[in-house]
Amino acid sequence: MTDQGREPRVPLGIAEVTGTSMVPTLLHGDQLLVHYGSELRAGDVAVLRHPLQQDLLIVKRLIELREGGWWVLGDNPDDEVVDSRAFGTVPCELVLGRVRGRYRPLTPGRQRSVAVLLSWLVSAVRPVFADRSVSRRLRAR
Repeated sequence: MTDQGREPRVPLGIAEVTGTSMVPTLLHGDQLLVHYGSELRAGDVAVLRHPLQQDLLIVKRLIELREGGWWVLGDNPDDEVVDSRAFGTVPCELVLGRVRGRYRPLTPGRQRSVAVLLSWLVSAVRPVFADRSVSRRLRAR
């Protein structure tokens, strides 16, 4: 509670996915609803600053909190390695927020009937859940 007796506003933002490091969870072009400053746990998908190029934002899964920060991995094992296997742990202050949901933009030029919009809504808008099996995935690597 703030001193005026009101709850502070939830800091939400939008980010866009570029690349394939988070496939199948996220696809290139997905729009993300990011909850900045939220509590983070192992398994969450998060937006963070790249530790070696801090003007670059990346999206990764938080695997484990270690000494020095978060160990992060992409969900796509076949993608180019741009995660903690390449740059080590990510300091906690560089982890900006938790991804709460994603949506895939409407295809340009498609008819916008009610049926098309409902079909898009059902298939394209999804929450992004934490993967609670991350410790098992970490041991397997």
